[in-house]
Amino acid sequence: MLKTSFFIWIILITTNITTFAQYAFVNNAVIIDNDTISNIKLPTYYVVSPRKFKSKKQAIKYTRLVRYVKKVYPYAKLAGQKLQQYDSLLRATPNEKDRRKLMKKAEKELRNEYEGQLVKLTITQGKILVKLIDRETNHSSYELLKELRGNISAVLWQGVGRIFGYNLKIKYDPNGDDRQIEQIVRLIELGAV
Repeated sequence: MLKTSFFIWIILITTNITTFAQYAFVNNAVIIDNDTISNIKLPTYYVVSPRKFKSKKQAIKYTRLVRYVKKVYPYAKLAGQKLQQYDSLLRATPNEKDRRKLMKKAEKELRNEYEGQLVKLTITQGKILVKLIDRETNHSSYELLKELRGNISAVLWQGVGRIFGYNLKIKYDPNGDDRQIEQIVRLIELGAV
C-alpha cells in the first residue's frame, strides 16, 4: 500500500512538472556584450500626486469644478463628434436649400434627445460646456452658430447668452484661465477621476 501511494505521488509530481514545462514564454530580447536583456513592453502608468489646498474653501471649489467638468465633458465630446458627422454631410450636400433642411432635421433630433438634459445644467456648468465645446471643435460656440445657423442667429444667441452671463465668443485657453479644467479633462481621459 505504501509503495502504491508513493508511486502515485511520483506520477503526480512528474505530470505537473511536464505539464508546466509545456508552456513556453516567448519574449523579445536584445543582446548587448554577450548579455541578453529582456525587452518587455509595459503599459503606461501615470502617477498623479494628490492635490494640496491652502484652505478648505479651495478644496470644495476644486471638487465642485471636477464634478461639473465630469458632468459636461461627455456633451462636449458628443458635440465634437456630431459636428464632424454633420460637417461631412453638409459638404456632400450640393445646394443651400438642402443644407438648411439637413440642419433643421439635425437640430430637431438633437433637441429631442438632449434638450431636457442640457436645460438642467447650471450657469457655471453651461460656461464650462461652452469652453469645452471650443476645446473639442477648435471653434467657439459663436463661430459654430454663425457657420451652421447664420450670422443673425449667432448674434441673437450671443445677446441672450450675455444676459445670462455667457460669452459664446470665448476661446478655450488650456495654459491660462482654463488650466484647471484642462488638468481635470486629462485626468478624466486617463480614468484617474
